[in-house]
Amino acid sequence: MLPADTGASATDVPDALTPDLRLRPGQRDFRRSNLALFAAGVATFVLLYATQGLLPLLSADLHLTPGQASWTTSAATFGLALALLPASALSDRYGRITVMTVSMLAASVIALALPFAPGLGALTALRALQGAALAGLPATAMAYLAEEVHPSALASAMGLYVAGNSVGGMAGRLVAGWVGAAWGWRWGLAAAALLALLATAGFRLLVPAARQFRRGPVDARALGRTVAGHLRNPLLLRLYALGALFMAVFGTVYNTMGFRLVAAPFHLPQSLAASIFVVYLVGTASSAGAGRLTARLGRRGTLYVAIGLTTAGLLLSLADSLAGALLGLVLITAGFFAGHATASSSVGRSTATGRAQASALYLIAYYLGNSLGGTLGADAYHSTGWPGAATVGLTAMALAAAITLYASWRASAARGQAPVVTLQA
Repeated sequence: MLPADTGASATDVPDALTPDLRLRPGQRDFRRSNLALFAAGVATFVLLYATQGLLPLLSADLHLTPGQASWTTSAATFGLALALLPASALSDRYGRITVMTVSMLAASVIALALPFAPGLGALTALRALQGAALAGLPATAMAYLAEEVHPSALASAMGLYVAGNSVGGMAGRLVAGWVGAAWGWRWGLAAAALLALLATAGFRLLVPAARQFRRGPVDARALGRTVAGHLRNPLLLRLYALGALFMAVFGTVYNTMGFRLVAAPFHLPQSLAASIFVVYLVGTASSAGAGRLTARLGRRGTLYVAIGLTTAGLLLSLADSLAGALLGLVLITAGFFAGHATASSSVGRSTATGRAQASALYLIAYYLGNSLGGTLGADAYHSTGWPGAATVGLTAMALAAAITLYASWRASAARGQAPVVTLQA
């Protein structure tokens, strides 16, 4: 076994004379890598979305509108998006595991300072800095899996990583929301920081040494050429757009649902409104199952299912009933995680070089979709209520459907067939 963090990416196909050391199901290191990336996803998303479960409390305590309060979430995802490409370049030089570890530790240290922020300005600035510190993990994790895991198991490994993201997102929001409801938003943020530190320790203890990584220099011109090449790839551009659109819906819904549930006609207490994030368990199941669905329906078929579920959930949520709101949230969450798992795993499979940069570009689009869509959705909710927020989400899904239909048409045209919708990848 090669030592960890010794260089730049291996290609997708190993040399015929070189043993294929990539991880496969049944191997101990395959299980350890899956568990380690699961823990990393938990740590990252506990920190990234800790304030989202506290938005109504922040709004009441600091006298903020929903749009202003949502910046404590959007600032973190915006800072992360800006730092993704530099972080991916550093991972080519210093190693995937090293960059992921430093990223989580730095973000956890910043998390310990958040409860002492005196107001919105300081809190937003710290959250932007925390998001930038977190960039090393999402910029690197997908590249790490694409390098270390055999292609036959990549979809399931990526699905489990995304499932860890969903568990982290759920745990961070639930823990922060419950503790915040009892003792205030500052104690809620402190609890999330402690949970993230425990998950970071689990990652470092579990992650196996990298086998396929080869060190490469940090070359700005080479990085620019790699990025430019990815941005000329129509398939990657479609996947980036889909990631942004799915995340715009998700940011809109989860930035505003807490406000909706504590207001008329529901009037739920904050502790119960924070509990909606248990719905993330649906995302854990749908992201882990996305690989199996892709094997049956193909990539585009799975995307059609994800778009349909999300759209149905948004329409159902328009009813002024608690059952409709919650069932709609379940469908939106399932659709989002299935779509994200499918698009993100497709990025890793669509390029043999510059995987870290390809993944970073996907995540830049993804988190910009969260920052812009989430803030736009919160402003729409403040102006026109839940119908305004749902309209933002439905518009995003209409665009995602158009992109997927165009991809189906292109695939049919390339095979010399009539331009019909196909469910195969």
